[in-house]
Amino acid sequence: MSVIVEFRVLSSDFELGQILSVEGDSTIELETLVPLGETSVPLFWIHNATRESFVESVQRHRSVERATAVDAFEDRTLFTLDWNANQDRLVDAVQSNDGQMLSAVGSATSWTFEVRFPTHEALSAFSTSCGDTEICPEVTRVYNPSDPDVQPWYGLTEPQLEALSLAIEMGYYDIPRGCTTKELADELGISDQAVTERLRRAIVALVTYTLPIDGESP
Repeated sequence: MSVIVEFRVLSSDFELGQILSVEGDSTIELETLVPLGETSVPLFWIHNATRESFVESVQRHRSVERATAVDAFEDRTLFTLDWNANQDRLVDAVQSNDGQMLSAVGSATSWTFEVRFPTHEALSAFSTSCGDTEICPEVTRVYNPSDPDVQPWYGLTEPQLEALSLAIEMGYYDIPRGCTTKELADELGISDQAVTERLRRAIVALVTYTLPIDGESP
């Protein structure tokens, strides 16, 4: 049975945290999280940061080929990151133990992650991997995603709940559709691609929390 762990880790303890360095009250939210491998291009939001200086800082890192702004609003910017994740010990520990990153939010000092592992044994192996590489995650919560009472909104994050509720309200799932993802994006103040990904993750969370996914009977 799968298990979800929430933990916090210092930005300086893993390479992606060092690459995506921000200052002051700026924050980073990964939008596309799986997989984080050498062939993937993660999307992430930068909130309250100066776009030009951030790009310059990121592209100075040896593992980064380029960071590209995809969408920009007054208080946040959506970037893609073309980088080599081979040297990131935390990402490697997640991937090598079949973990799936559900959310990740970073600040100037630390990152908070929510990661799903297929079994408790895989989570234990992840902890061992972190210890072997001297990463010290501070675990704040471990829970079983099949129990809807352990987290509000059946596993949905607040942004996912907002996007899914708005999609239903505006008739996105009606036949014929009452709106497009672009119209949803305009309402939410994010990109069309970000809306699609947020709705996808929301549906995955709902299925995980409300239906048996490990072969158990309901």
